Amino acid sequence: MSFLEDIRTVFKEDPAARGLAEVLLCYPGLHAVWLHRFAHWFWVRGFCFTARLISHVARFFTGIEIHPGAAIGRRFFIDHGMGVVIGETTEIGDDVLIYQGVVLGGTSLEKKKRHPTIGNGVVIGSGAIILGAIKIGDHSRIGAGSVVLKEVPPDTTVFGVPAKSKEGGIGETSQLDHNKLFDVCGEEIKALRAEIEELKKRIG
Repeated sequence: MSFLEDIRTVFKEDPAARGLAEVLLCYPGLHAVWLHRFAHWFWVRGFCFTARLISHVARFFTGIEIHPGAAIGRRFFIDHGMGVVIGETTEIGDDVLIYQGVVLGGTSLEKKKRHPTIGNGVVIGSGAIILGAIKIGDHSRIGAGSVVLKEVPPDTTVFGVPAKSKEGGIGETSQLDHNKLFDVCGEEIKALRAEIEELKKRIG
C-alpha cells in the first residue's frame, strides 16, 4: 500500500478529479482512509486508546467513521463519503468502491466477528446498509438504498429492502449506473396486475 497508489485510485474512480492539489486537499474519503491506516497501525499493536482518538478526529474532519479495528485492503475508495460507517470487525478486500451513507454494521453485542466481509472489486451504492457477519462476494454490486442481511455470491447484483439478487456484478453495467438496476418489485407488481386482469376476464 502506498499514498501514490491511493491518489491514483481517486483519479481512476472519480472523473471529477482534476488535479493533484485538489485530490490531496479536497477528498475527505482519501483523508479518512489515510487516517484509518494510521489508526489501524496503533490498534493492531495494542494502543487502542490512541487508535480510537485518531479515528474520532478523522470522523470530526471527514464525516466518515471507520473503526480502527476494521481491516481494509488496497485501492479502497470512498466517494462523497459523508455518513459512511464501518464497524470494528469489518474486512474489506482490494479495489472496493463505496459511496456516501453506506453502513457496514454489526448485529450482535458479543465480542466476535459481527460485521460484514466485503470481497475484492465490490461496488456499494449510496445509502446501502449491510448488516452482520456476512460475506459479500467478489465483484458484486450493492444497489443504492439497499438493506443486505444475507450473504451475496460473487458476481451478483443485489438491490431493494430487503435486498434481492440478480446475476451480473460490476461487469454488467457502469459502476455509476445504479439507476439502471433491474426493478424486482416493479416486475413483481406488473406480474400481479397481469394476473389480476386475467382473473377479471375469467370472472367476466
